[in-house]
Formats: sequence, structure tokens, C-alpha cells
Amino acid sequence: MTTAVLNTRTPSQGSRRRAYWTGVRRVVTRKPGRVIGLAILVLFTLMGVFGPMFFPAQLDIDPEHVYAAPSAAHWLGTDFAGSDVFQATVVGSRYVLLTCAIAGLFAVGLGTTVGLLAGFHRGVSDTFLMRVTDFVLTIPGLPVLVVLSTVWAFGSPLEMGLVLGLTGWGGIARAVRSQTLSLRERGFLEAARGLGLPSRHILVKELLPNLAPYVAMTLMLAVVSFVEAQVGLFFLGVVPFDGTNWGVMINQAVFSGGALQSPEALFYLLAPLTCILLLIAGVVLFLDAIDELFNPRLRER
Repeated sequence: MTTAVLNTRTPSQGSRRRAYWTGVRRVVTRKPGRVIGLAILVLFTLMGVFGPMFFPAQLDIDPEHVYAAPSAAHWLGTDFAGSDVFQATVVGSRYVLLTCAIAGLFAVGLGTTVGLLAGFHRGVSDTFLMRVTDFVLTIPGLPVLVVLSTVWAFGSPLEMGLVLGLTGWGGIARAVRSQTLSLRERGFLEAARGLGLPSRHILVKELLPNLAPYVAMTLMLAVVSFVEAQVGLFFLGVVPFDGTNWGVMINQAVFSGGALQSPEALFYLLAPLTCILLLIAGVVLFLDAIDELFNPRLRER
């Protein structure tokens, strides 16, 4: 009898799983923009993870091939030192993407936790957490990062990501608190409290799943904002660097290579700029699919 029960359950679980992924595929492929956005995100992810293995950075200086035009040997030409621009773009993507992923996860995780606890418990906890959040929001992010860079070299993506995340979680916490206050008055939460369920269960099993759409979209938007912030810091030259990334390439192209005056240096400037714009476009295009995946009202019957 036990075997029969197991045999009847396994196909049903498998069919539900297949139906779920079929629905996900239909939502993603329903509009061409979503497919393009997903393709861009997958491409950059693969480039950041595996790209440096196949296209390692060229550190040798070749004065004879400075600002060479794109060719079979150099797909995007060379920079002011004769190094390959395509290799520098691929290698620099790992630092940028890894740093922004760490910053986004840290900021969204911390902001969601603070906002969820403040909106659910109210009272003294809400007041204390919101005063801390208000203090963080009053701190200007860019000047603080500039000051910190003078006393603390952000050498690794982890360090840079944590610092960026610490300056960007305040707004997320306030937004999540507002969402939590709205959900707190819903009938299913009142029923859960009436049944005497512990607060941990209500937070994790009831509130957090309903906040998942907002958290997912906030995470992707946070990653975009951290890409812009990080590239801007490296472009301004306020953060020390010993490697290459897109911000460093833009800095060197403008201030060392004269890309704004020399047409030959244009590819060294356009390569990282194009990558940044494509990454932002991929996130924006795919946000529509995420919204529909988590919002049943937007799905077709």
C-alpha cells in the first residue's frame, strides 16, 4: 500500500513541476523584449564567470600597435598602451558584475529585513529601526565613499560590494516597511495571528512570499544603480585600483588616452560604455517578465 501511494504522488509532483516551468517559459517568451533582456543578462553572466578564463588580460605594452583599428587579432582594437580592448572589457566585467551582485544582495537583504521587522512589530522596534534608516538616508553616498576610499582601499569585490550596500539599503527598508504595513491588515495575517502562529512563521511563511515580487524587482534595480555608482567612482578616480574594470577603462580612455580628442581611441571608450548600456537595457527589459511572473493579475487565464 505504501508503494502504491508513493507511485501515485511522484507523477503528480513531476507534472506540477513541469506545468510551473512551462508557465515560466510562456511568460518569458510572450514578448520579444523579455527574451532579448534575458539573453543579455545570460550573456553578461557567462562573460563575467567564464570570460577571463578564455580571454585573459593582456598586460604587455606594445607601443607599435597603439590604438590599432579592429581586426582579426584585436576584435575591438587596442588602447593607448597597445593592449587588446576586447580582452580588457571581458576581464573587467567580472569585477563589476560580482561587486554589484554582492552590493545588491546585501542592500536588499538588509533593507528587507529592517523594513519587514519594523512594519510587522510596530511600536518601539519600528521607531528605533526607522530612526536608524532615516540617519542612513541623510548620509550622502558619494561623498562618504570618496572619504572612505582615502582610508580604506576597496581592493576586492567583496569589500567594494559591502561598502556600496551599506550606503544603499535605507530606501529599500522604507519601501518594504510600507508594503508590510499594507499587508499587515490583510485577512490572512489576522487569521494567522488568531491561530496563535509564532512571529517567525508569519514573517517567513506569510509576509515574505507576498513581498517576493517587490524584493525581486528591487534587487535588479539595485544592481543597476550599483553598476552606475561603481563605474562612476572609478571614472572619477577617487577609488584606488590595481586591475581593470569598465570604470577604469573609461577613466583611462578619457584622462590618459585622450578619447574625447582622438578618434583612434574611440573604441576604448565605447566598449565599456556599450556594455553598461546593454546591461541596464537587459535588466529593464526583463523586469516586465518578473512583474508578470510574480503578479497573478497580469497573467492570462
